[in-house]
Amino acid sequence: MAARVIVIGAGPAGVRAAQALVEAGLRPLVIDEGRRDGGQIYRRQPDGFRRTYAALYGTEAARAQHLHNCFDALRAHIDYLPETLVWNIRGGVVHLTNAQGASSLAFDALLVCTGATDRLMPVPGWQYAGTYSLGGAQVALKSQGCVIGSQTVMLGTGPLLYLLAAQYVKAGVKPAAVLDTSPAHARFRALPQLLAKPAVLLKGAALLHTLRTAGVPIHRGVTPIRIDGDDELGVRGVHVKLADDSALAVPADAVAMGFHLRPETQIADLAGCAFTFDDAAAQWLPAIDENGRSSVPGIYLAGDGARVRGADAAECAGRLAALAALRELGIPPRHDDSHRLRARLARLSRFASGLRTAFPWPAHHARQLPDTAVVCRCEGITAGELRRVCTEQGAMEANRAKAFSRVGMGRCQGRFCAHAGTEVMAAALGVPLAAVGRLRGQAPVKPLAVALDAAAQAKDTEATRDAAASATPYGTELV
Repeated sequence: MAARVIVIGAGPAGVRAAQALVEAGLRPLVIDEGRRDGGQIYRRQPDGFRRTYAALYGTEAARAQHLHNCFDALRAHIDYLPETLVWNIRGGVVHLTNAQGASSLAFDALLVCTGATDRLMPVPGWQYAGTYSLGGAQVALKSQGCVIGSQTVMLGTGPLLYLLAAQYVKAGVKPAAVLDTSPAHARFRALPQLLAKPAVLLKGAALLHTLRTAGVPIHRGVTPIRIDGDDELGVRGVHVKLADDSALAVPADAVAMGFHLRPETQIADLAGCAFTFDDAAAQWLPAIDENGRSSVPGIYLAGDGARVRGADAAECAGRLAALAALRELGIPPRHDDSHRLRARLARLSRFASGLRTAFPWPAHHARQLPDTAVVCRCEGITAGELRRVCTEQGAMEANRAKAFSRVGMGRCQGRFCAHAGTEVMAAALGVPLAAVGRLRGQAPVKPLAVALDAAAQAKDTEATRDAAASATPYGTELV
């Protein structure tokens, strides 16, 4: 029987992984939550839209088109499930749901290429309607040609802050301001590492030129104070303290905010993969070797879902993980270029480290949040409540605080609040961030229809394994 290999994600890492598997004679199953391939960075526009690659992807147009063309060429050689959510992994079985129902699929090798999401820092007032993540605002622009407001403030730090602002300018909507929490001198400290990819530095300079030519105000080294608004009308403005300690108020009807990126690790967590604390990134990351092997045999992690290093690195990591999986399945790769890929990844990792230096995670902002500031938007948990469960109820660890306060227990499962929440806890307890731990993943990773959840839970895992020889090579059982 042919090896049953599943790839989760059809972004840069997932496409390159699938390509390597097909080259070796396998027919992998590619599962993607998106409607079409490309991931976030190379997200395709819906059918019927006619924007050019240059208009949609700017300086990355050629890379986006090449990746899309590669996936189109793979379609006849893979099984593909778009608009499908993988909501749990247990005992060598992937549990998923889509419009056709719930399924349970057994696998011999699993390549998890789930990408990254925005890393978010609460700001007083960020719960008002009209506050989006940078990635969410970009999805609206790429997928539907929509902007989130006519006076949009871009707040946070990281390359996406400037990229989205420039994309708004090209779409004909001038942002009200770009407010960057990173100090200007951080760029100079990062320059030796950023020179690992000089072409990207030139692209960054081009983005700044676009914004300055359009007259977009850019302020670096800001400290967010609050987002003004009300429950009925939503966002009305943004207040920050500038680097010179002066105050700035910007009228706005929308805010796009984000503080670089965080790997989407819930699937790896549910699969039982070990995690380690990364001091440089100030976050828990899944443990992987140089080829993407996780601590769980048969499970490989690649792309920004394991380490945020950008689309180029994701393509390398996706292929590397697939080659490692092939070797362990006893299938000779058609072309094993692992050594070259690892060397390229090392260079790209230096650049990613430079980005962390240039656009640092503003941990001190979490420690300075007023008690009234909402940290967990899903459950309405404030910084004061989180501090109280630490100091008065003895919550010394993130999951204990979750049990006492419901922080991270909402629809987003901690994606929005976990990083800042643990920073608040560490400061309140006077301990290192790593000592607070991390919120453990819980299935389902995203909300499910009740009927689908009940039906999927009722399926017996062993029955799923027995079904592996049935209608499809993956042992699919639809309910």
